[in-house]
Formats: sequence, structure tokens, C-alpha cells
Amino acid sequence: MKKKAFQRIYTKISRITRATCTLNAENVGFEELALVEGKLAQVVKIIGDEITLQVFAGTEGIPTDAEVVFLGKAPSLRIGPDLEGRFLNAYGEPIDGGPGLTGEPREIGGPSVNPVRREQPSQLISTGIAGIDLNNTLVTGQKIPFFADPDQPFNQIMALLALRARADRIILGGMGLSNDDYLFFRNAFENAGSLDRIIAFVNTTEDPPVERLLIPEMALAAAEYYAAEQQQKVLVLLTDMTLFADALSIVSNRMDHIPSKDSMPGSLYSDLARIYEKAVQFPDGGSITIIAVTTLSGGDITHAIPDNTGYITEGQLFLRRDTDVGKVVVDPFRSLSRLKQLVIGKQTREDHPQVMNTAIRLYADAANARTKQENGFDLTGYDERALKFASEYTRELLAVDVNLSVDEMLDTGWKLLGSHFSRDEVGIREELVEKYWPNGNGT
Repeated sequence: MKKKAFQRIYTKISRITRATCTLNAENVGFEELALVEGKLAQVVKIIGDEITLQVFAGTEGIPTDAEVVFLGKAPSLRIGPDLEGRFLNAYGEPIDGGPGLTGEPREIGGPSVNPVRREQPSQLISTGIAGIDLNNTLVTGQKIPFFADPDQPFNQIMALLALRARADRIILGGMGLSNDDYLFFRNAFENAGSLDRIIAFVNTTEDPPVERLLIPEMALAAAEYYAAEQQQKVLVLLTDMTLFADALSIVSNRMDHIPSKDSMPGSLYSDLARIYEKAVQFPDGGSITIIAVTTLSGGDITHAIPDNTGYITEGQLFLRRDTDVGKVVVDPFRSLSRLKQLVIGKQTREDHPQVMNTAIRLYADAANARTKQENGFDLTGYDERALKFASEYTRELLAVDVNLSVDEMLDTGWKLLGSHFSRDEVGIREELVEKYWPNGNGT
């Protein structure tokens, strides 16, 4: 960034940590950008005239007499048509070899939408993944995390969502991506011919960790433009929010803040809510829906990051590898969409709630049968049929690599029910059975 004429320059830093530096300065605003010895920094704390700057690239090599120049503005993103189909870094600068952005600069990190301008989420957003569309249906304007172990293919799932989701605009925020994951996203989007509706903001493992803090705000600034001004249905995909929280912890610890649970900052809830509460359904049709990966340390759902996330969001999706069929699935027992009742059976077929509930009940019966089998008990005929149903249900519906419309999911569900159970065993309303049961009769 270039310095402007007549900017006040400071050359006396009173304290330096690994991520921050402190000096006395006047007329400085919170979150204002600055250059410290040529390195970009941001104001994170003001006490009187004492200003603390967070240096994104770290403070290594910065002396106490370094030149500090305040830029008089907060971080911003250039919004315009040339934003579409681009891969950008945490500062909104191209990393795809294309030309620089020429749109109007807009500050990032603004407040969430006023409640009086919001509408209750009421529109289906389909993804082609039955573990979501059939069992945990998403609604535009919803915010929901994807909980996954670090060794699970969550970034591949994010790419599938970007390519399959029925949304006008997809915005990816990648934090701490490996170069392989970054190239995977680029190649997947380019090969699918979907770049024109995708915008990606990327921080890789080679970039300073503190830069991850800018990625969600950049992604959401772009989302707000398309949702509020272009009335588009926008899906924001963030991965990985655990690495975002780790960056918060780095800054907090280096500012000598007293850590809270699991060494996270005491402001963790507010920091996460600031992002998730940007999800919104506007009255004129535009919307922002947020799906964010949160990786679990050793599967610990009680860790401060997933724990705080659960209080903010409207449900959760769990990834799990089903060892019986060797497929990755969205776990039907641990996953929940709290807003699905707003659309299932209303914007989907009338049989959706009944098929969903019945299939999960029978899948649970299969889990009980498997426990009996593992403990050496004899299985009944019903148990054996339940196990066969669960295997086919996992392979044909729950597996994330299966891509179906909601109607196709329901038809497949009826086919599986009719193949393994009688009409009486499924317990679905008679009028729905008469209308949808395979071949028109039960066993």
C-alpha cells in the first residue's frame, strides 16, 4: 500500500511482541490499517493515546525505531464485476495471475443486518447430498457448521457443495489451506466450468496465520454486496474455523490477555458470532447462507470452538466414515438442521417428513441389531432385514458422493423401504403409502 502525502509518521515503538507492537499516537481509529516498517498492520486496541497494532506478517525484524504510518482507513475490498471467478488473498488481492481489481473499495467487517430488515428463512437451498437435503434440509439465511475430524475429506465436501448447491453465488473462504487443497479447489472449479459464479478468498499454510482473521470478513463483504444489492442467493463456505480460532488465540496470547477455556480468548463467542450472524434472508429475495467447517481435536465436541459454535448456529452437520460400506456420510444421528421444518413437506414433496423419519428410525434399528450381533446374540429376521436396509441406505443415499435431486432421494427411500419391510412395519400414513409405495402394494 502506498503512503499518502502529509501522513503523520511515528518512529518510537514502546513494546513489541511476536504479533503486535505498541506505540503512542493521536487521532487513530479502531481497526484502522497501518504500515510498520512496510508491513501491513491493524489497530486492535486503544487505551487513551496508547495504540496496539496487530502486524499480519509478524514483527520479526521490526526495530523499536521503526517507521509507523497510519493509513486512515479500515481493510477494504474492491467490489465490481471483475471480482467474479477470482482467487484472492486475505487482503483482497489476486493470487490467480489475473489483473488487479478495479471496483469500488468497501470496508469489511461492518455490523450484521438489522433485525427489522430480516425475513424469516423460508426458501430451500438444495445441495444434492441426501444427508443434508433429505435428513437435514438447509434453508436460505441459515448458519450451520460442518463438524469433522482433521483426517476426513471436508475440503472435498466443500468443493462438492460449491459445485452442486442451488445458489446464485458461491463464496469460498479458505483459512490455513495446504497448497494441495488450494490447487484442488482451483482445478475442481475450473474443470467443472463453474468459476463464473464462484469467488474464493484463500490463506494458505505459507501465509502468516494472523491473516486468517481477514478471510471471513472479506468473504462476507462480497456476500453482502451480492445478496443485498443484487438480490442473489449467496452460499458462503468457510474452512476451517478451527484455524481461524487458533489465529485469534495467537493474537490474544501475544497481547497478554488471560486465556479462557482450551487456551482460547475470552472473546471467542463474540468473535464467532460476529461472523455467523451475517447469515440473513432479505425481504426482497437476496440471502446469505453460511456453511463452515470446524475440525474437532480428537473428536472432542466439548472443546471451546465447537462448543461456542453450537450456541450460535442453527444445527450442525457431522461427517463420519462408515466402515461397513467404506463411504463418508453425513451422520444421521448426530446431525441436525433446526430450520428444516420450515421447508420440508412445504417446498418439497408431502411425503418428505415421513420418509425421512421412518428411514432414520429403521437405520437406528439396524444399529441396535449390529450391537446385538457384536455381543453374540441371535438376530431375528427383522434384524437381518434392518441391517441389509442400513447398508443399502448408506450406499445409495447417505454417501456424500451420491448426487440426487430431493424427489430422487424420496423415490430411492421408498424403493429401499419396500424392498426390506412391509407396509405395517414402516408405519407411514396410509394415504402416502397408497400413493408412493413401490409397485402399488406391500409385502
